[in-house]
Amino acid sequence: MSKIKKLRKAIFPVGGLGTRFLPATKALPKEMLPVNSKPLIQHIFEEARASGIEEFIFITGRNKNAINNHFDHSYELQDILGEKNKQLELDLTSNWLPDAGSIAFVRQYEPLGLGHAIWCARNFIGDEPFAVLLADELLLSAEPMLKKMKDIYDKNGGNYVGIMEVDKDQTSNYGIIDTANKNEDLVKITSMIEKPSKETAPSNLAIIGRYILQPEIFALLEKASPGVGGEIQITDSMNKLLETDNFHGVKFTGKRFDCGRPMGFLEANIAYAAENDAGELKEMLKKYI
Repeated sequence: MSKIKKLRKAIFPVGGLGTRFLPATKALPKEMLPVNSKPLIQHIFEEARASGIEEFIFITGRNKNAINNHFDHSYELQDILGEKNKQLELDLTSNWLPDAGSIAFVRQYEPLGLGHAIWCARNFIGDEPFAVLLADELLLSAEPMLKKMKDIYDKNGGNYVGIMEVDKDQTSNYGIIDTANKNEDLVKITSMIEKPSKETAPSNLAIIGRYILQPEIFALLEKASPGVGGEIQITDSMNKLLETDNFHGVKFTGKRFDCGRPMGFLEANIAYAAENDAGELKEMLKKYI
């Protein structure tokens, strides 16, 4: 067995337009919308770093400069907070920032789909394995989901996707896998299909926004044709990679929030607020429900 290469790099596709959140996202990237006072993209970044990721590659587009600025020092603000001895607020602005030289921003130019966004990072990944994390999907659990996946990868190598069960009526919103051992926490994937109808879906096991992939996927993405929605779908190329490499699904058992939808975003804020002060939240909600 060949030596398993260390997983050091992660891709964050953040070039989407965020049209479901207009007019808020006319000037503000949806990834900067706050959940419990912390931007979505920072939640996902911190999951990656807590999982042992060392290099962070953001695939951006126009009007995403707020993300770049968030991952940088704000010297004017830090000077003011320092002068006023507001140490807690000062820590919140800078203590979580990555080391210099460990972060990169790459322009996608055109919103051609998730597969295309990942392909745009090929020169920064090289011949290494890499993770992909989607900022739309906030996963609340005791152990970071990516860390759970990475621990399995470190032992066995290969390719992995996060999966969870969804209602059959919802299969057309996800990439869906087929497997012979549906009831296990780690499943061997036999095929994948993007957004099938409930009549054609091979299962109700959906791919959620966490991936660990081998660099061979880039050659397939380069030749990929547009799929569902007229976009380059990562699921199509992963399905082709199955012909030569192993793919496994790792089941997520915590709480998942689809923050690409306004109601999912609202639910995430409620859930994270409940983690901090359930009593105050309950009293507030009584006013409206």
